[in-house]
Amino acid sequence: MPEALDFDAYDRRILAELQSDARLSMAELGRRVHLSQPAVTERVRKLESAGVIGGYRAQINLAALGYGIRAVVRVGRTDYAAMLRLLQDTPEVIEAFNVTGEHSWVLQIAVVDVAHLDAVVSRFCAISDTATAIILKAPLAPRPIMPASPSSLSSPSSTPE
Repeated sequence: MPEALDFDAYDRRILAELQSDARLSMAELGRRVHLSQPAVTERVRKLESAGVIGGYRAQINLAALGYGIRAVVRVGRTDYAAMLRLLQDTPEVIEAFNVTGEHSWVLQIAVVDVAHLDAVVSRFCAISDTATAIILKAPLAPRPIMPASPSSLSSPSSTPE
């Protein structure tokens, strides 16, 4: 089991900087968070070994790759193993979540056009009921997330009467 970390201000800055630009060199990251290169490298290694940092990825512009439509597809109850096989065989699926509620799966897909959307959704219709929503805009880009702390958790506000 990964060791529990006590996050300090340096760890929080490191996480924010890496989520903003994962290609930073350790020297540049150290400059930005005001630590030496060896000190920041050691902290990043601890964050990686604790499982806080699980990898580094490039952000891809789907439209530049020819995918003109992104959609959310909700899929009803179905055999879990069959669904996993279909997900593996459908490269248009960007993300897949097994969820609670009326539908058992929520997928994000990227397709070229409406005909491609129909072809992909039809694969999932063959195994369960589906509901599809085309994403028009994404006004909130993925943003950095910091460790949860009691002070950052929202609690019900009490209003004086």
